[in-house]
Amino acid sequence: MPIAIALIFLVVGSVIFHLWSPWWFTPLASNWGAIDDTIDLTFWVTGFVFVAVNLFMAYAVIKYRAAPGKKAKYDPENHKLETWLTVFTSIGIVAMLAPGLLVWGRFVDVPENALQVEVLAQQWHWSYRLPGEDGEFGNVSAKLITNENPFGMDYDDPVGQDDILISSPELHLPVNVPVNLNLRAKDVLHNFTVAEFRVKMDMVPGMVTSMWFTPTKTGRYDLLCEELCGIAHHAMRGAVIVDESEDYENWVASHPTLNETQIRMAYNPEPSAAATQYAVCAACHGQQGEGMVVLNAPKISGQSEWYLRKQLENYKNGVRGTHRDDLYGQQMAPMSMTLFNEEAMDNVIAHIQSFPDNPAPKTIAGDIEKGKETYAVCAYCHGQQGEGIKAMNAPRMAGMTDWYLERQLQNFKKGIRGQHPEDYYGKQMGFMARILQDDKKIRDLVAYMNTL
Repeated sequence: MPIAIALIFLVVGSVIFHLWSPWWFTPLASNWGAIDDTIDLTFWVTGFVFVAVNLFMAYAVIKYRAAPGKKAKYDPENHKLETWLTVFTSIGIVAMLAPGLLVWGRFVDVPENALQVEVLAQQWHWSYRLPGEDGEFGNVSAKLITNENPFGMDYDDPVGQDDILISSPELHLPVNVPVNLNLRAKDVLHNFTVAEFRVKMDMVPGMVTSMWFTPTKTGRYDLLCEELCGIAHHAMRGAVIVDESEDYENWVASHPTLNETQIRMAYNPEPSAAATQYAVCAACHGQQGEGMVVLNAPKISGQSEWYLRKQLENYKNGVRGTHRDDLYGQQMAPMSMTLFNEEAMDNVIAHIQSFPDNPAPKTIAGDIEKGKETYAVCAYCHGQQGEGIKAMNAPRMAGMTDWYLERQLQNFKKGIRGQHPEDYYGKQMGFMARILQDDKKIRDLVAYMNTL
């Protein structure tokens, strides 16, 4: 009898939990309501079977429980019962599978007028490519991928010269326009998932997969990788922003084509202009970019060009230096505005790259062996010797200002840095900094970085 009661409570509790559960689908924001309908149908079929089987088990336990004078009857064959079970099971399976096959038929039938977008995934980053005015993608190859050519573009292919390359985890799409995503992966398996769109697809190195949907609601939607792709899988975040048509066109126009990017990369800054523009920076960071502890300015000489550019852009765009507790970031934000255009930024960064790369003075002491154990996680992105890896969007650590590294790790851990919705890599660091349980662990880690 206790077993029968437990089974009845299991059924009643499951039904109540299902009806009043706080966990359910996110609001639908695409044309794929049919997927919700298919899942609902699966719930009804499997739910009916779950309730029926468990209540029948409870009924059988009660009705056929042991009692004086009762004797069990051995009945190994019951053709009538087997026939009914086969019929009902077949109906249930068909009811679940047939609608799914119909939806799949729609899923693989891409509309001819769909907007084509390429998505490129890597540990742990999203980037995108749009065809230019000709509506065609240029040739790409994994063999051509370098730090300077992260998409693997074939520079000799004239079709690709007007392609628009977007090295940001943020993708904009127009509302009510069918979109076909061409999915590529650089390194390992990834998966493109936006819960509100209901469709998802694996991204496999060496091949191009695809999926299509029509965004139906404007807004900002979280992009996740739902394939276990490595140690920072949980931090591989992005966003898909669905815009009205005019806003989408403005966003596209704000990004350079491949040809424009190549022209900019070929730009050679004027030494005299670079020295003049760096004069403002020198007041805090030193004449040789060596950093000045009294002004809370870290060493910038020897730091990667791409990272200096990214941080300057973050300060200028309000992505960094706006948190009320980031006092020194607030000081840096208005100073970045003195670099009023791309040319000025190019000049200053080129001037910084000309400075001697002398290691910063060591001021942090700690347990180096403990720090080495912790750094094993950091090395996945920042390199075994703290040299930084551009492909991972991870800056150099070795030889840089240790007190500044300590402060930034604390800021990431406390949410002072990396909380802006557009600071995707800062958010990644915020996730990873949580492994540093206390200040001692941070100091041990920085002390080890000082040995690199």
